[in-house]
Amino acid sequence: MDTVDDQPVRVTAWVHGRVQGVGFRWWTRARASELGLRGYARNLNDGRVEVVAEGARESCERLVVLLRSGRPPGSVDLVVDRWSEAKGNLSGFVER
Repeated sequence: MDTVDDQPVRVTAWVHGRVQGVGFRWWTRARASELGLRGYARNLNDGRVEVVAEGARESCERLVVLLRSGRPPGSVDLVVDRWSEAKGNLSGFVER
C-alpha cells in the first residue's frame, strides 16, 4: 500500500546569491542525478537560478539541504522552495 511518503513530489527552488557563471547549474545537475531526481536548473534574468526536481520526497529534501549547505559553487544567500505534487513530465536532469 502506497503512503504519502512513497508518492513522488516536485520541489521548485529559487536560489539567490552569486550563482550564475560559477558552475552552479552543473553542480546542481550532478547532485540531483546522484539522488535519482528528474528536472532542471536554469538561470533567471534577475540573477537567480531556478531548480525544479521531481522524485522521492527524501531525495528532494536532500537536494534542498545541499543547495543551502554552503558547498555549491558561488555564494548562496537564500533558497526559497515550493512543494507540490509531481507532474511526471520530466526526464533526466538537465541544465537549461
